Amino acid sequence: MTNEEIIVLLNKDLEDEHGAIVQYLSHAYAIGEGEMSCEIEAIARDEMRHLDWLAEAIVDLGGTPSLNRGTMKMTGKTVPVWMGNDVKLEEDAIAAYTEHSKLIGNRKIKRLLKRILSDEKAHHGDFAHFVDKAKKEKMKDNRGSASDKVTKVLDWGIAHEYTVILQYLFHSYIAKDDHFQKEMQDQAINEMQHLGWLAEKMIDKGGSPIIEHTKVNVATKKPAMLKADIAIEKKVAAEYDRAAKEIKDVKVKKLLQRIRDNELYHVEVFNDLSKEK
Repeated sequence: MTNEEIIVLLNKDLEDEHGAIVQYLSHAYAIGEGEMSCEIEAIARDEMRHLDWLAEAIVDLGGTPSLNRGTMKMTGKTVPVWMGNDVKLEEDAIAAYTEHSKLIGNRKIKRLLKRILSDEKAHHGDFAHFVDKAKKEKMKDNRGSASDKVTKVLDWGIAHEYTVILQYLFHSYIAKDDHFQKEMQDQAINEMQHLGWLAEKMIDKGGSPIIEHTKVNVATKKPAMLKADIAIEKKVAAEYDRAAKEIKDVKVKKLLQRIRDNELYHVEVFNDLSKEK
């Protein structure tokens, strides 16, 4: 199997990891605070690591990581059904990684896929347990249908955070500079925190988080990457500041101001990176 053929398979796996992350986070946020939602978020973090590993392997082979979102199973109105969908998603992942590890002869890639496969088998067991737990504890969907000024601002924030998570990760994968990669990944992790805070606040305010992104900048040269990253951070910092001044809810105001300050920090980091040779 050629490197190009391996890249195609790995990008399919990467896209499905991306879909799994969004599906599991959506379910965790909708369930609300509690032990099970924390465990589901931990599984989503495992899938984020898988996505990182796959992206790095793709770049090492001379490819470009896909930003597309793969298979998702988001049907159903009850928590047990959601957990059943998560079980099915893991079954699909187990089948795909098993097949791909047989097809690919590259020893290093084969080893990586087997490592990921072991996690997916563990996740499958976790979600099977969550089906029973959700039934036993009569867990419910905690999302609401509120659509007011506050929830619209939160929804905008979620879309932005999701977009820059993808953008900064993509830039980190493409970059050759280890220091640059680490800084970009650090900022992406901070944006992941923002997404979680905003989604949880959306549930608190009776809304329903919609995890969709806008256009992602896919520049491949460091100056162009940083120009785009600085521009978007300045723009959204100003937007968070404007929204915080207009919203009366004290807790939401403080959250937006905290995120605004984080975004301004990112501007400083990116400015420093742009000065490095």
